[in-house]
Amino acid sequence: MVFLRPQSQTVSGYAIGIYFVPKSLPSAHYQKGEIAMHIYIVFAHPSKKSFTWEVLEVFTQGLRDANHTFEICDLYEMNFVTDMDLDQYTRESSLDVDAQVPQDVKREQDKIDRADALVFVYPVWWSDCPAKLKGWFDRVWAYGYAYYYENGEHLISKIQIEKALVLCSAGHTVEHLEETGIAESMRQIMLNDRLLGVGVKAADMEILGGMVEHDEAVRLKNLARAYQLGRDF
Repeated sequence: MVFLRPQSQTVSGYAIGIYFVPKSLPSAHYQKGEIAMHIYIVFAHPSKKSFTWEVLEVFTQGLRDANHTFEICDLYEMNFVTDMDLDQYTRESSLDVDAQVPQDVKREQDKIDRADALVFVYPVWWSDCPAKLKGWFDRVWAYGYAYYYENGEHLISKIQIEKALVLCSAGHTVEHLEETGIAESMRQIMLNDRLLGVGVKAADMEILGGMVEHDEAVRLKNLARAYQLGRDF
């Protein structure tokens, strides 16, 4: 887990520290004096040599340049347990709002509670997020936190997040994912069910596609887009 505070930096070249930033980035809309946000970022990819890791780097550089603060949860690095065991399953199926959740789940919920916004960064694997992230949702979106019932009615979630962004890399082009209906199914599941369905007020998805051909121009275009999404967040 990494907690970073904003630093005053000027984008003038190809790299800032370890953050790659294309030279042709468009200017940002952020103006000094605007209210900054604290963002909790959930990252799900096993390799720090991956394009998805590069996306995380440039996106967070954009957040820095916009004066936001952020906290990163690297699910693979922290070895987050994503399999729901029998004890937690028993807790979930009991529908007991006051039942204690596992400590690792409570830590994730606490990090969400102190954030204004959520961002998920991951690759598209078989038309969805990696199993590591799916398991995070299974465990962290616990009964009594992400949803609960009273008198048979579904009550409002305890999650109070202003907005969420899903930022995912993909081998297929965005056009292919749209034509085949995969992109729409991803939006329905990730945005409507997992985010908007549990109290997040606004959610959007950005697919950085076309990476299977290893085209450098496509790579740079996608990284520029990821940086701008952070800068304009």
